Amino acid sequence: MTEFLFRADSYLQSTPATVVAVTEDGGVVLDQTVFYAASGGQPGDSGRIVRTSDQAASAIATAVHPEGDKTRIVHVPQDGVSGLAVGDEVLVEIDWDRRYRLMRMHTALHLLSVVLPFPVTGGSIGEDKGRLDFDMPDVPEDLAALGEALNGLVAGNHAVTDEWISDAEMAENPDLIKTMNVKPPMGQGRVRLIRIGDIDLQPCGGTHVRNTSEIGPLVLGKVEKKGKQNRRVSLLFAS
Repeated sequence: MTEFLFRADSYLQSTPATVVAVTEDGGVVLDQTVFYAASGGQPGDSGRIVRTSDQAASAIATAVHPEGDKTRIVHVPQDGVSGLAVGDEVLVEIDWDRRYRLMRMHTALHLLSVVLPFPVTGGSIGEDKGRLDFDMPDVPEDLAALGEALNGLVAGNHAVTDEWISDAEMAENPDLIKTMNVKPPMGQGRVRLIRIGDIDLQPCGGTHVRNTSEIGPLVLGKVEKKGKQNRRVSLLFAS
């Protein structure tokens, strides 16, 4: 198992670690990491791994869960080869500017699900643009008012915190789940929840900012029809 340090502190940008495995494709598995692995619509982190003994650096293009194993993270070298071996001591560093933008957008999309209280059928998180798909029969009439409400939540200085509940508690509270097609990971005994002040609480394993004010001004993008009742709503940073 890999220890996911980002779960306790999304702002941690680097950590010492030890290589515990190297995959056939050259991916690197560490005993602990600050890299978020692609899941839940959030891309995997990029960055680098530096071997402590000689300062040799390997660029990391992304991080993934191997074959759906949510207990480990594989760091994927940009050129396919890292030169690392089991037992190597390393320093792991993420591309912080990219991660922070993803954190801001991920938290913003949680707020979008508050101003548009419909079941979520899909989503994607980008550095400059994100989107949620909703099971929503009609396009809201006053998009400008929705945009104002969304930015009001951003400016509301709502604390963003995490907490954990047991698998059994999750099963007893299905209304916490907003996503129709993606269920929270269960089977490990507990499920992580993200709370935004007193306005939102939902299962989520991603990285988030500590306060909604860090998100910055937002702009609602296009609302596209993607099916009889499916509507795709885009969200962008205003600057």
